[in-house]
Amino acid sequence: MAGLNVSCGYFFAVLALCQVVRMVSRRLLPLQVHIFLAELATCFQLGAFWLELRMLAVIGPWGGGFGMDVVLTLLFILFLIHEATLDGAQANPLITLQELLRSNSSLAVATLKTLSQFGGTHLASVVARVYWSWELTDFHLIQNMMAIDCSSAIQTSVSHGALAEAACAFLFHLVVMKFEGAALCYRILTKALTITALVYTAGPYTTALFNPALAFSVTFHCSGNTLLEYMLVYWLSPLIATTLAVLLFNGNIPLVFSKNLLYSQRPKYKIPKGKSTLGPEENKTGNRQQARKRNIHKKVLEVVMDKENK
Repeated sequence: MAGLNVSCGYFFAVLALCQVVRMVSRRLLPLQVHIFLAELATCFQLGAFWLELRMLAVIGPWGGGFGMDVVLTLLFILFLIHEATLDGAQANPLITLQELLRSNSSLAVATLKTLSQFGGTHLASVVARVYWSWELTDFHLIQNMMAIDCSSAIQTSVSHGALAEAACAFLFHLVVMKFEGAALCYRILTKALTITALVYTAGPYTTALFNPALAFSVTFHCSGNTLLEYMLVYWLSPLIATTLAVLLFNGNIPLVFSKNLLYSQRPKYKIPKGKSTLGPEENKTGNRQQARKRNIHKKVLEVVMDKENK
């Protein structure tokens, strides 16, 4: 278990470094700069966590004597920590796309955020290779040799892989949008549980990344599939699934059109309870009663005025 302890130390060091970067940038830099630096630091954190976890998942069962239950537990805990330390970052180009499609972000901001996300995950892959080259444990020794010629994360056909990534992205974004107004603790818990469940279900087929920036740094450079196949599985299919999730949740895509295509619009003003639309005869009766009341009020006022004059 010494190798697992070293990995836990690595997780803690990455978390501490990224948290310091986020805190310092928030205090010292303008908000616009902090937003993009937070995206870069958070995606670096995500990439570093994921690469080390993948190494444990591949080597751990036969090199360390622990199974996928340990890896999934670590995955859940790390994503709880990751979601709790986002500091407003999205750390996923698909979430940035979702915000853009819902008209909650401008195209310029979304583009800069996406570039920061790709930069953060790429930096994490570079740092991970340097860290593995130190060969602190037998795990890292094996991983360092395997990293020279890595294999594709797609362990099924391209069509099935695209379907798996699309399903993961679709379900993930529905959960994110459903709980976006909930308390922070519930949002963190539901996202971590959702990610863990999707990785457990679709992990054997595509590693269940549903994050284009993370996929680009983790598996695009590996042999086994072409660049076009990687783009289809990890970019195009999740992008389409995210768009469909926004359409299903909102009934429209606010960036493109405002008309609701799926759900009937509720009236803006509700009719108070106890009042209903009256027919012609009922309207006449109501009008007569109101006229009588007005006549009675006039007579009462006339009597009062006569008494005062006398």
